[in-house]
Amino acid sequence: MRSWQRGLWAGLALLLLVSAAPADTALERLPAEGFEHYTLALTWHPGFCSTHDRPPRECREPSLQAQTAQGFVLHGLWPSLPQRFAEQGIDRRSWWREGCFLESPRADGSFCRAHPPFGFDEALREQLDDAMPGRASCLDRYQYAKHAACLGLPEEDYFAASVTLVEIVNESAFGAFVALNQGGEVHRNDLIAAFEAAFGEGTGRALRLECHGRGNRTLTEVRIGIAADRLADFPARDSLVAQDRGRCATRLHIAVFD
Repeated sequence: MRSWQRGLWAGLALLLLVSAAPADTALERLPAEGFEHYTLALTWHPGFCSTHDRPPRECREPSLQAQTAQGFVLHGLWPSLPQRFAEQGIDRRSWWREGCFLESPRADGSFCRAHPPFGFDEALREQLDDAMPGRASCLDRYQYAKHAACLGLPEEDYFAASVTLVEIVNESAFGAFVALNQGGEVHRNDLIAAFEAAFGEGTGRALRLECHGRGNRTLTEVRIGIAADRLADFPARDSLVAQDRGRCATRLHIAVFD
């Protein structure tokens, strides 16, 4: 093991003791039939906003930026190619690009036209507002319409599970490592090592790093593969599934809002 890896394992050991989370009823309620895994897409909001040519509302309003102080925020929870779509000859790339819009084409216009407003109770609305500042641009409605509506995933269960997953990652040693390094640079392998320190040796294959900006040097998102039938066990090692590698530079900037 390299010296920087030993240091990370030692430095994060105490955090690891408190970061493991038991199965949550929100995760147990979400159905998982007809597809193999989820991809949990978590945005590093300052990085996303700083590399976006036309920043959306959640990047422009200070009150919405402030919601990101807890760490990663929710982009989406994406089921893999459903078996019934595969049987129709639809490939993974088409599903990834279009999702449920293959069956019910998306209405033209903003994300707000993708799906009617949700009627969540106050507690879930507040949790989702904190976890997903993109709700200001109707990102929640677009994500559900594209990735979940055609799979029979109940709206409330889908977002309650998503909020729980965000909290687990942010409260983990991995989330703490990223938060502690915001405003600076880290080696790409240090991020992977921090993930393995939090979730188990070899789990780094379940992590995909997304970067944008000049030279792909700014961290904008992480994506985590989770077995659909093991969602309630997340973040146990056996609940994680491999992801394709991202396209990030060797050293990454972890942006922070001014």
